[in-house]
Order: sequence, then structure tokens, then C-alpha cells
Amino acid sequence: MPSRWFVLPALAALALATTACGSAAPAAPPPTAVKSAGEGKTSYPLTFTNCGKNYTFTKAPSRVVLMNGGSVAEVSSLLELGLGDRIVANAQNYGTSDVDGRAAAIKALPTAGITLNNMQDIPREAMLGLRPDFVVSTYDGGFSADSGFATRDELLKAGANSYAATGCGTASTPKIDDSYTLLRDFGKIFDVADRAEKAIADSTAKIAATAGKVKDKPVKKVMIVFPGMGAEDLSSVAGNGIWNDVLVKAGAVNAFADATKETFATISKEQAAAAQVDALVVVNYQNPDPQATVKKLFQQFPQWQAAKDNRSLVLSDSIYLGPVNQVAVEKIAALVHPDAF
Repeated sequence: MPSRWFVLPALAALALATTACGSAAPAAPPPTAVKSAGEGKTSYPLTFTNCGKNYTFTKAPSRVVLMNGGSVAEVSSLLELGLGDRIVANAQNYGTSDVDGRAAAIKALPTAGITLNNMQDIPREAMLGLRPDFVVSTYDGGFSADSGFATRDELLKAGANSYAATGCGTASTPKIDDSYTLLRDFGKIFDVADRAEKAIADSTAKIAATAGKVKDKPVKKVMIVFPGMGAEDLSSVAGNGIWNDVLVKAGAVNAFADATKETFATISKEQAAAAQVDALVVVNYQNPDPQATVKKLFQQFPQWQAAKDNRSLVLSDSIYLGPVNQVAVEKIAALVHPDAF
């Protein structure tokens, strides 16, 4: 993941903030509440609460701008729901995906030719010039005036509602259910609740089927690394994030979950050498050779069972918040429990 330090504040927010900060507001006249989940009909005007503030939608958004924030959860969720035609500018892109065609679909979205700021995100003037009616950020800091972004109040004055997936609640480690919350929120806002519920049901069924295959298997310890985020691979090790929930569903645990309370851990060579590592997962982000990290770590720590068995896997977006966590669950489960598949 070369040149990715700029995304650390956003990714940290994914683990340190409540991801379910969007929810339908209690019914109150004159806005009409959304009908039951799965009906696929939103009655407008819709009042929706995000980060403690109410936003009123008179219709489904048609000029959506997606801020970067080091995420593809939001853009991928909109594409999953068939809403790509609503996007007028997208700043999110990993350059790769665990879903066939998803990376190409993201690349094909309009970017509006915006020059991003030093945080690789959309600055205030450019944002307001896009005339959006809905702006989506990975975390609430994406609306910080101190960082040079358009604030949520400024966007409202310009006719745009806004949404932050994280960063506006009590600190917690996100789980797969938070990916479903993102889908449900978009389903309500865009009047596609039926599509959201179908995507969630499909994901839930696949994860349940995978978990059922490995439920009686011995739990394996998995190391997840993010090459390029630090000076060395051992300074970009998965700590507490949604991946821990993914691992549990796959019949595994994070080998270094106890190394930190933060999203990412920096571990010493001695810690790595002493750890039980049954499998290695490398998270790819515009990396020309993720297998080089596998080779390097296996040569450095040949005592790992993962190295002895040559057991590794490269993932990208499915390990993060987003609509395809079931892919990571399935692939990791097959990696650590191949006899179950």
C-alpha cells in the first residue's frame, strides 16, 4: 500500500468509532417514517439522523459525491445497490477488489477532474463547486473545516445532505453488522431497501454456511499485514478492526489482537518470532507485488506454521467495512481449514 499514511486517521476511525451512526429518526410529523425493511419503498420527505443531526430528504439523492477517507466501503455499497448512476464525483479507489469487476466499475465512475488536497481528498471549494445534493464521507472528520473540507452546515446551506459512516459515536470496534448498517442506511435514503435487504440476506447466508463448515475445527491464528503503511511490515499489523469479526466467522482469530487497543499494531521482531502464526493474510492496496511481503516474512520467520505450510492469502476490500465481508470470510476459512471445503 504505497503512500498510504494519509489514510490512517480515517482507518483509525473505522475501529475507534461506532460505525452505526446513521439511523432513521423517530417518526415525527410532517416527515413520514420509512416503511418496514425490505419493502423497498421510502416515503419522502424522510428525516434521517446521522452523527446526532437530522437531515431531511425530499427525494432520493441524484448528485452524490464520495470523499476518499482511505475507504471503498461507501462507493462499493452504492454499486452493490445499483446506484452508480447517482455518483457525480468519486474519490474512493483501492485499484483492486476481491469482487470480479468491482475495481473496474469504481475506476469507471466520474471523478470530476478534481485536484485532491494533501490528504488525498476533496477540498472545500471543489466540493461546493460540484453542486452535490448528498456528500458521503468515511468518517465525520471528512467535514472538518480545520482540514480544509466543506462542513456539514456549509453543505446544507448549499442544498446537500451529508453522511459519515464512522467517527460520530462511542468508541467501539466495528463488526460485519456495521457493514450491513451502511447498506440499510443507503437503502432507506435512496428508496432501495429491498435491494439492501437482499444483499444483506445473501451475505448473511454465505457467512453462516461458511461458519457452519468450520465450527468444530480448531481455531487458527492469523496474522494480517498492510505492507506500505509503515516503514517495515511489522509496523503495519492488524490490531482491532472489523477483520477480527471476519476471522471469528472463518474459524480463526487475530494472532496480534492483544498487541494493541488501536486499529494497527507495531510489533517487534521478537514478538513476531514468538507468536503462533498459522496463516498470513496480506492486504493489498495498489501494490504491484503483495506476494513479496509473503516471501519476505516467511523467510524471516520460518518457524511459523504458516511458513512451513506456505499458507497465505492476498485480500483487499473484503477485509474492511463494506458490502463484501462474506468474501473474506469464505477465503480465510478455506485457507485455514481447507479440509472443510
